[in-house]
This record gives sequence, C-alpha cells and structure tokens, in this order.
Amino acid sequence: YYFPCQRWLAVEEDDGQIVRELVPVDEAFVKKDTENDGQSLATLGLEQKAKSTTYIVKVKTGDKKNAGTDANVFITLYGSKDDTGIVSLKASKINKNKFERGKVDMFTVESVDIGDLKKIMIGHDNKGNSNGWFLEWVEIDAPSLGQCLKFPCGRWLDKSEDDGAIERIIFPAELQTTEYTPFVPYEITVYTSDVFGAGTDADVFIVLYGSDGISTQQKSLCLNKREQRMFFERNSVNQFIVELEDVGDIIEKIRIGHKGGGLNSGWHLDRVTIRRLLPNGK
Repeated sequence: YYFPCQRWLAVEEDDGQIVRELVPVDEAFVKKDTENDGQSLATLGLEQKAKSTTYIVKVKTGDKKNAGTDANVFITLYGSKDDTGIVSLKASKINKNKFERGKVDMFTVESVDIGDLKKIMIGHDNKGNSNGWFLEWVEIDAPSLGQCLKFPCGRWLDKSEDDGAIERIIFPAELQTTEYTPFVPYEITVYTSDVFGAGTDADVFIVLYGSDGISTQQKSLCLNKREQRMFFERNSVNQFIVELEDVGDIIEKIRIGHKGGGLNSGWHLDRVTIRRLLPNGK
C-alpha cells in the first residue's frame, strides 16, 4: 500500500491540522515514482482529493461574562458511515487568539468519506487559567457535498457551570440546514516566468468562467501571508487543489491577478493549467 501525503502537519501551515487521514493510491503511481517520472507526484493531488471531504467548521463563542476559553478544544464529526476521530481545533483562520467572548472562529477539517453528517461531539481538555467555555453554536459547511448544517448549543462546557460537562454531543437543527450545488475540486498549476523580478509576494486570486455565463467566486490561492512569500517565486511551479463552483465541462476563460501591496508585488506569469475533477469522481 502506498500512502502519499505531500502536506504539512503543522499548526501554522496549510489548513492547520497536525493529524491527517491518508488513503492508498493506485499501484501505477508507485511504479511511476520509482521510474523518477515527475508526472507521478504532479497528478496525485486531485486523485487524493476525490477520496476526501473538506469541512469548514465555524464555532461561535457566546457573548457572556467569562464565555471564552484558553483550553484546547477538539471536535469529532459522526457520519452515517464513519467518524473523523478526534480533531484538535488549533489554527483558527480568523482570529489569532481563538475562542474569545462573542467571536466566531473558523477551522478546516479534512476526512475520508464519513457519509451523511449526523451529529458532532465537541469539548475541551480543561487546561489553562480560564478554561470554562460557553459555546453558542457550531456550523459545518461541506462544499463538495453542497450542504451546510447548524448545530445549536447555547450551553456551558465548564466543570463549575450547568451540568459540569466539558464535552457535548450536538445534533443539527433541521430547519437551519442549507443545501446548494456541490463544489468540485480543481487542480490549478501556476507557472511563474524565468525573467528578472518575475516573482511576487502579493495575494494571487483566480476566477473561472464556464459557458452560459457561469463563473466561480474569486478565490485566493494562498491561505496566508507565509504562503504568499513561499509561492510564485521566479521560474517556479506551484500547484493548488481548490474547491470551487462547478462551471461545467468547458472553461471558456479565467481571470487571474493579485491585490498589489507589499514590496515585491509585480508578477510575470508564464501560464496556468487547470484540471477539473468530474462529478462522478473521474
């Protein structure tokens, strides 16, 4: 069995997760790798993405006195087929200091297919000075499934409040479930030119346009400023797996650019290649 990863396991990198589920890939990829075929690694990303689901988890801390917590928060998602196991919510994409009173934090959880999401378990380890926590709600969005579910809580997770529990099982509120057209993964490979000053540290974004006037949202390719500094260097090739609205079989054009700012914002772009995962997983 061959389990490629090619991802960070780091709080400050990628999606902030320090544990990953890996799925085996076809033997052909192993053979390609042993023959030093550069294409093998370049084509793995989309195949792996086809076997996993990315969940965007938003967590709202209540607006009450001492509602925030410094404890380590974790979550488990339970589906009709499987569960994610315990996932630590370490790297909020919105706030450096997470789980503060009245704030919403956002995290990414990636998992092999667990089926329809049925319930969640969320809790903390009671560590730190102010460890009690008032959880207002959790919202879980799965773009590849076209579903967003709300899990209302409105209770303390505190040994000295409410029933003293620091873990809770929460079920989704059916009336607050949103359904939409599922997103599909696109593999976007960006080639920066080999000319003087070609690289950029700016925030690069892309929009895809299909036929009949369908287009995706504008999407930044880098998750943070650190990635902006690392990618789009002179004579480099950078690959991104991005979940976007499905624009159909034909991509008529793309819009790619950056938001300027910074010392080295000018960018000489050579070309972009895009591969789309079809809805049936091919």
